[in-house]
Amino acid sequence: MASGFEDIFAELTNINAEQVLLSERVKLLEEQFSAGATSDRGDTDGERERTVGEPVQWHDLDAEERAVLWPQFVAWVIWAADRYEMTTDQLPRQCWWKHGAVVEELSALWTSHESAYANGEDGGSAPYLWQDALARAVERLGRFWLGSCRNGQHKARHRDAAWGSDADYLALLLAAGRPEADGEASGTGDEDPPQADEDGTA
Repeated sequence: MASGFEDIFAELTNINAEQVLLSERVKLLEEQFSAGATSDRGDTDGERERTVGEPVQWHDLDAEERAVLWPQFVAWVIWAADRYEMTTDQLPRQCWWKHGAVVEELSALWTSHESAYANGEDGGSAPYLWQDALARAVERLGRFWLGSCRNGQHKARHRDAAWGSDADYLALLLAAGRPEADGEASGTGDEDPPQADEDGTA
């Protein structure tokens, strides 16, 4: 009979694996920084060498950086999809790049893959931990696009409105952060108390 603690132990193992991988990535970046790997940020031509495993935030890149990194990223996604025999149920082949959350998940996998397989001390467990992260990421990918894209047809996820395009909605959110004036909170006892009947009951 399965113990009720097995799921908890499995989750703790996953958390521990993620923590070890994160620690190894931080250590690698610290070593590269101390060795002067980032000293080329001040090159006269304005270009710098990207550090292996450095996270990528696509919205922060200028056109030149994106033109360099996007083909590398696409090549890696194609390699990973073929290497791990991903199906179109796991990753929509004809439109994965149109789903922002999928791009972010794959970008994180790409940079963590680079870091896991970079030459460094105590890196022996990093590839195995990356494989574990991949398995969990593939499960999440399907939730990001909800399997709505079939047979090469892209179908945007249904939303009433984009979160960031509604000025009234943003104003409502910002107003929610302001403290309420005294006595304006709902349910504060402003209502009249119930009147008692002749027999004394409410």
